[in-house]
Amino acid sequence: MTDTVSTEASTADDQRHEEYAESSQALPDHVPDSFPAPAHAEDESEPGFEESPGATGHGEGSGAGLVADEPDTTTGVRGRIKVADEVVEKVAALAALEVTGVADLGGDLERALESVRDRIGIGAKRPNQGVRARIDNRQVAVDVTIVIEYGHIVMEVAGDVKVNVARTVSHMLGMRVVEVNVTVDDVRLPDELQPGRSDGDHPEDF
Repeated sequence: MTDTVSTEASTADDQRHEEYAESSQALPDHVPDSFPAPAHAEDESEPGFEESPGATGHGEGSGAGLVADEPDTTTGVRGRIKVADEVVEKVAALAALEVTGVADLGGDLERALESVRDRIGIGAKRPNQGVRARIDNRQVAVDVTIVIEYGHIVMEVAGDVKVNVARTVSHMLGMRVVEVNVTVDDVRLPDELQPGRSDGDHPEDF
């Protein structure tokens, strides 16, 4: 009787072990940390935009947010731009007069005519007096005739005129200055040394 009970108990234990083993095989070996997102959440970005590299924190860029698709604005307007020689001459003349030591512009004849016009009152001084410009396909050569103030070093003043004329014309007009020729035509003496005046002509100091 005892042997029969022991045999039945052993058979019941074996059945429980088999059921447990089958249930263990039905479970996955590894439970994933996360589950796939639903199909409708795969792409939530707005149409017409794209994420910048710095928006997610994984890229090297420092920008954030969304970058809009911008239209192409590189299409230019057809046409030509022409700059008259006189425009270059006026700009060069003003640049030359900015240099310390330049008293006036123009040669003897030009300054004589200017003096006559000034006396009889027929027109103002030409702003491009003493300057000539030659333009060829956005390249320009400039000739400048100057009068030096007495007491200044001629070569230094002439060199400064060349530099300032080339820099100003290039900056304001967008042209390549290939040549600046400077002619020193005269030296302007101080008032007390100008011919035709004596010490008695000076006004008294009060």
